[in-house]
Formats: sequence, structure tokens, C-alpha cells
Amino acid sequence: MALPVPAGLKFFSILLLALYPFLVWFGLSSGQHMLLGFVLVVLFGLRFSLLRNLLPELQKIGQLGAVVGVLLVSASLLLERQALLLYYPVAVNGIFLLLFATSLLTEQSLVERLARLREPDLPADGVSYTRRVTQAWCVFFILNGSIALVTVLLQDVRLWALYNGFISYLLIALMMGVEWIVRRKVRNRKATNPLS
Repeated sequence: MALPVPAGLKFFSILLLALYPFLVWFGLSSGQHMLLGFVLVVLFGLRFSLLRNLLPELQKIGQLGAVVGVLLVSASLLLERQALLLYYPVAVNGIFLLLFATSLLTEQSLVERLARLREPDLPADGVSYTRRVTQAWCVFFILNGSIALVTVLLQDVRLWALYNGFISYLLIALMMGVEWIVRRKVRNRKATNPLS
């Protein structure tokens, strides 16, 4: 029987992973590559083990991200190539793109599965809407991952940390906010004109 995971520990691991770009920036600029690598491997291992009681797809995303993180950090340490650490945000966008895009090939898109957690009897127009939202997220991950890759190739760790540790999160929040506004408008329009 698995022991319950304290909520504070889960929050702490999520917070540290969100700060990954700044941890890398600090570790590389202070010359603490080995210590940084050790901390990151422990952090990714912790994250992998804490992903329970989630929707299987979200658990898969988190665990795959943790495995990729460990592989990149390990390769960076073994090959003494610090720049490999910078590819993690690119890989995460690729993982999200892969899971969102492959869900479009199934009967239920990933966004539909998430929507059905709140609304099990999702109507046909809701199914169509969630499929379009899944497609929009795919476009987002392509663009965000491409910009993340450009920040790696520019070899400016400060710019890389700024984009991947701050601007990227703002863009995710903006995307979620716009989708929430659009969803409310679509629901309101449907409520006021149910035959449309």
C-alpha cells in the first residue's frame, strides 16, 4: 500500500521544477555544475515518484518529463556539456505536443478527457469544442517549443532563463485565460440561443 504524499512536498517539487530555468542559470553562472546536476536528478526523481492520483495522461506527461530531465542532466554531467541542460523546456514542449496531438487520433482528445472530469455527459458541441482546443494547444506547443529552442541556440543563458522561466509561463497563463473567456462566451451563446 502506497503511503500518502504530503501536499506540501508535491507543491515544493512543482515549484522547484517551475524554477528550473533559474536553478540552471544560477548553477551554471556560479560554476556549480556538479551540485546543480545532483540537485536536479534528485528533484526529477522526487517528481516522478510523487505523480499519483492524476488522470493517466497527466501522470504520463509528468513521468515522461521527469525521465527526460534525468537523462538530460545525466548526459550533461557525463559528457561535460552544460548546454544539454538548456534543452529541457524544448523537450517538455515536445512531450506535451506529442500527447496532445496523438490524442487527436483517438476517440476522445486530451482536453475532452479533462472536460469530462467535470462534465461527464459532455454534449456533441462540447466534444467538437474540446477537439479544437486540443488543436490550439498543439499549435501553442509548436510555437513555444520553437522559441525555447531559439533561446538555446542563441547561447545566452540569461535570455534562456527569462523566456523559459517567466515569459513562457505568462504565455501559458494567457492561453488558458483566453480559452476560459472563449469557453464562457460559447456557453453563454448556447444558453441564450439553444437551437443555434
